[in-house]
Amino acid sequence: MQLKPGDKLGPYEIVSLLGKGGMGEVWKASDPQLGRDVAIKVSAQQFTDRFEREARTIASLNHSNVCTLYHIGPNYLVMELIEGPTLAERIQEGPIPLDEALGIAKQIAAALEAAHDKSIVHRDLKPANVKIRPDGSVKVLDFGLAKTVEQVESGPDSPTMLSAVGSILGTAGYMAPEQARGKTVDKRADIWAFGVVLYEMLTAKRLFQGEDLVETLAAVVHKEPDLSGVPDQVRPLLTRCLVKDPRKRLRDITGMEFLLVEGSGTASPAQAAGLPHLVWIVAGVLAVTTAIALWAPWRSTKPVESPLVRLDVDLGADVSLPVPATGGSSFAISPDGARFVYVSGAPAKLFIRRLDQPKATEVSGTEGAYRPFFSADGQWIGFAAAGKLKKISVEGGAVVPLADITGIFGGAAWSDDGTLYASYVGKGLMRIPAGGGQPETFAGLAKGESGLVVPQLLPGGKAFLVVVFTSLDEDKNTIEVLTLADRHRKIVARGGHNALYLPPTTSGLGHLIYINKATLFAVPFDLAKLETRGTAIPVLDDVAFNTATKAGQLEFSPAPSGHGTLVYRKAGAGASGARTLEWVDLAGKKEPLRAKPGVYQSPALSPDGKRAALSVTDGGGQDIWVYDAQRDAMTRLTFGGAVYYAPTWSPDGQYVVFLNANNGVFQARADGAGQPQALTQSKRNQIPWSFTPDGKRLAYSEVATGSQIWTLPLEDQGGRLKAGTPEQFLKSSFSDSAPSFSPDGRWLAYHSNESGKAEVYVRAFPPPSSGQGGKWQISNNGGTFPRWSRGGHELMYQSGDQIMAASYTVKGDAFAAEKPRVWMANLGAALNIETFPMWDLAPDGKRVAVITPLGSVEGLRQDHDVVFLQNFVDELRRKVPTGK
Repeated sequence: MQLKPGDKLGPYEIVSLLGKGGMGEVWKASDPQLGRDVAIKVSAQQFTDRFEREARTIASLNHSNVCTLYHIGPNYLVMELIEGPTLAERIQEGPIPLDEALGIAKQIAAALEAAHDKSIVHRDLKPANVKIRPDGSVKVLDFGLAKTVEQVESGPDSPTMLSAVGSILGTAGYMAPEQARGKTVDKRADIWAFGVVLYEMLTAKRLFQGEDLVETLAAVVHKEPDLSGVPDQVRPLLTRCLVKDPRKRLRDITGMEFLLVEGSGTASPAQAAGLPHLVWIVAGVLAVTTAIALWAPWRSTKPVESPLVRLDVDLGADVSLPVPATGGSSFAISPDGARFVYVSGAPAKLFIRRLDQPKATEVSGTEGAYRPFFSADGQWIGFAAAGKLKKISVEGGAVVPLADITGIFGGAAWSDDGTLYASYVGKGLMRIPAGGGQPETFAGLAKGESGLVVPQLLPGGKAFLVVVFTSLDEDKNTIEVLTLADRHRKIVARGGHNALYLPPTTSGLGHLIYINKATLFAVPFDLAKLETRGTAIPVLDDVAFNTATKAGQLEFSPAPSGHGTLVYRKAGAGASGARTLEWVDLAGKKEPLRAKPGVYQSPALSPDGKRAALSVTDGGGQDIWVYDAQRDAMTRLTFGGAVYYAPTWSPDGQYVVFLNANNGVFQARADGAGQPQALTQSKRNQIPWSFTPDGKRLAYSEVATGSQIWTLPLEDQGGRLKAGTPEQFLKSSFSDSAPSFSPDGRWLAYHSNESGKAEVYVRAFPPPSSGQGGKWQISNNGGTFPRWSRGGHELMYQSGDQIMAASYTVKGDAFAAEKPRVWMANLGAALNIETFPMWDLAPDGKRVAVITPLGSVEGLRQDHDVVFLQNFVDELRRKVPTGK
């Protein structure tokens, strides 16, 4: 793609071209989210896995003399924009005075020292990769990025290629001899290049130069450098930097200070004679000290710590990671760190990518998937879809159903023997046999508890780590240990979600981590005694969490080699659950309905279309509000910190009924007068969906073993509804949900998973006494949440990111539907919700009210961004010491 000013590259707006080179172009761009200018290097080719691995290391550099790498796209880098000339441009003006040159050199050395401390070798240090800011400070560019160059140019200073063992890398005139020969290089190659650059600063001449690439490389390998033109003060330093045998070269850039003769001008004979000896003594002492540190016996008990490597990974513009309505992550990483699986698309599907491969692969048969997780051996991916828990091999193949989901799925853990322990909100922790089957309660709930969520089986297989969910106020939740042998529970932390145990790389204490809002906390954890030690300390402050459920979006793998990789989404609009409510018409035109953002769910339009009932998460509860668009006013119907959702209007617009989690169906006056009152009482989740046109019967689904449809007779008794005896509409072994009465009350549409995936069906209402009434399948490629058009003979339903419509006719007791057609397309992530619809049909049948993710530029970008933190266990050891 040819860029030009004004174009967009991801969230960045292109401003102007800064330069061109062999590997692409460099553009100045604007970052609208943070209000800063950046430099974008656009490669002529897609970045390879090799590059991504290298970039993870580069991104860990944080030094005042190193150019900061902000972001990595599929073929571009976003970096700090540094004003001022390059060192090459400064040298073109003539030799640099000694004091000024040494000031620049010391800053270059500081940058190299910071990189070498993290085992990073630049490999392409040259004046063009050094920038001098107006204040005189120096920034070194392109650490290690020359490894990604995939081509060779013909000039004497062209970058060359590294694509296999024996290839060479760098710019010919600045290569160390071993580098020019294609041998493996280390930090001493950078020290050679440092010497060449310093020589060029002082003389404004190239130290090694030939007519072409071959001659230049020959000079590097065979020609002894002529240092007669440099000041005596720096000659010892250059002599040691430019030794052709790397074994005799200056070992460490920090030694440069010892090699500078004090004062300007010519060194005294004593100085000239004595300094090299002094340097060898210093080098010898350093070498002996290092050898002792490496070989002393106590080294075997001290873990070797690796630096934290952070990489922001863009999975691609075609990826849209959903925010699971029930909380948790839309991705997982395998225990060995080799595979990454994520949910994307509409309808949602699983995609898996080996981290040593450049592309992800769609996992066939996983439509509707959410909350993926890996088996203990990393060979299976578990996921929830269409009211069931399922699994599929990481190599693909047939999807294997494991069990019905009885309640809201709150995560799962696989034991080594294949037994699955699944969290069902409202039920507790359920045990499912390795081959699948009927779930049985392993650990139930105490009074006031809603779930034992995000279970993790601790090493040794003797206990679980669970979050005891009692409220949407995360400060009221507890993190507990649950033993397998006697089901004993013990509180180990309070206030948080997504608890994970991270084992140490060697013996000793590990860490317990958990989130509270966007902050990740860590505290030492004694696995033997199943208890924490000390105080939890914040270690990250940008972890995405679902504002409704407070569940975070993060996963952990012990790989590599126990040093650990944490994967998470950054906090931001696109990953938090914040949303707006808007109208969308058949032409795709969008118009704000409720523009103020909030954590909205399950919209329901009033019969006249002038008001919308919403489930809104705010503070510690999830409440029902009514939004009046004409007055732009919100009226709250429920209070008290409980969880209310799934509002449904009575046909006269006087009442709103809704679910009170694990307490049955409640009712409230739509104008907010009076207090909410129970319509039914049940410890099961009873979700109201639709009234008959006369308002005398309510259809709801009850979540038990699967979901079943019931209807409830009603009477209006002067300001409140009174319920009669519930009647089961349809008895089946499948999950049937979202019942919707037709405008004439004769038909009931619903969705069911009886075919293996959710499809929309219609049956007569009331059902024939014989029980042999007809059933008509409406959808033909998946469908959920049916809605009847009030003015015409059409039945709408959701399929992926589309709303479909099927025209129908009725003749006596027969219902005939035509082939479904796309009625409204490309609603995207707005519909990518498993549990509840995020849209409702307007009374005129010409538009829908849709809840959509907050559409800021940063939010959209983060829909496909994840952060990888490698060596995270080592980072915790540094930030949160475990003691002895």
